Amino acid sequence: MQVPLEIAFHNVDHSDWAEDEIRGHVARLEEIYKRLTSCRVRVDQRANNANQTIPPVVRIEIGLPGHKDIVVAHEPEHLQRKFQRPDLHHAINEAFRLAERQLSTFKERVSDRKTALTHEAAQEFLGQVAEMHADKDHGFLMTKEGGLLYFHRNAVLIGEFDRLKRGDALSYVEEVGDTGPIATKIRVKVESNGSAGS
Repeated sequence: MQVPLEIAFHNVDHSDWAEDEIRGHVARLEEIYKRLTSCRVRVDQRANNANQTIPPVVRIEIGLPGHKDIVVAHEPEHLQRKFQRPDLHHAINEAFRLAERQLSTFKERVSDRKTALTHEAAQEFLGQVAEMHADKDHGFLMTKEGGLLYFHRNAVLIGEFDRLKRGDALSYVEEVGDTGPIATKIRVKVESNGSAGS
């Protein structure tokens, strides 16, 4: 983690065993997702009763790169429904069980997104502008095999349709349209001097 683990105890005595248990759980979170940026754990005895059966709340905030924090707090009522005499040990375990589940779900989403992007990159080809019909909002590009592919103004993701000219280099994804193969997801290749490649 970029930021050291923070553990705080409020309205409850600090205990070494609880801190050791928390550190062990955080190590497990780091195994699940190695890019954690921070983790803050707060143990808070918010309420109490005569026979001291209300467990403390364990709140976990997990910092992730490029994403809002995952925040987990297991409320005492849930623990009281689940355990006969819930204590700090139960509170820690239950909070981290939820945190692990949410972190695993997040990791799967990130992984699915990367797979989709890799799949799209594998379908991307290089070509160049062969004809432009700007007044009709479309043009044709030449594939590396020498064939012509239709593309619409809206297919240009990077670059300006109105500035395209014959010979400009671009990348594209080939898809099947209503009338046959077409070029989509067009990205105009820009040279280091800032102009479109020719």
